[in-house]
Amino acid sequence: MQPHQRDFIELALGHNVLRFGAFTLKSGRVSPYFFNLGQISSGAALMRLARAYAQTLLDADLAFDALFGPAYKGIPLAAAVAIALAERGRDVPFAYNRKEAKTHGEGGTLVGSSLAGKRVVLVDDVLTAGTALREAIGILRAAGAEPVAALIALDRQEQGPQPGQSAVQAMSHDTGVPVLSLVNVDQVLDFLGQDAEHEATRAAIHAYQGQYGVR
Repeated sequence: MQPHQRDFIELALGHNVLRFGAFTLKSGRVSPYFFNLGQISSGAALMRLARAYAQTLLDADLAFDALFGPAYKGIPLAAAVAIALAERGRDVPFAYNRKEAKTHGEGGTLVGSSLAGKRVVLVDDVLTAGTALREAIGILRAAGAEPVAALIALDRQEQGPQPGQSAVQAMSHDTGVPVLSLVNVDQVLDFLGQDAEHEATRAAIHAYQGQYGVR
């Protein structure tokens, strides 16, 4: 595990982004863990998060020209990651979309840098059904951009709508856009394995992944 991945998991645990218990998901499954990146709500925490995103993107050695943040959680993420990349010498433009088209002023749904002709990385929190990211890919292609990757915080490695495929795998297959993640559930389990306090939690997650997980 890389240092930025370890720091991200520590950040997630310290800010209740990652919680353990019994949580009923939208799918109806009862998960032993819950992930909510909306708990990151301070400048210092957002800075740590953005640096983890930026390092993941740089480590991927991916050719890209711009970032895109799907409304709403992706908006501050894209802006923060752009700042973190600038710290590392990569000054890239970013843009985001409105949920509803603006009918006055400049109009339209896109805000920020023009993305036409650019290779764009989508920045978001998680991928469940992948609906929001699929819509964002459509928006980018309609604007003349080339989506080259989607970057999310956690890959649950969990069965999606299609049997035998995770939501991440399904979206990559259907759209042709690879999905990168800061960490996946296997790495979270490895991290928790360093502390005997989490033994019961690890057992519960292993059991859940045994029922719903996809490799």
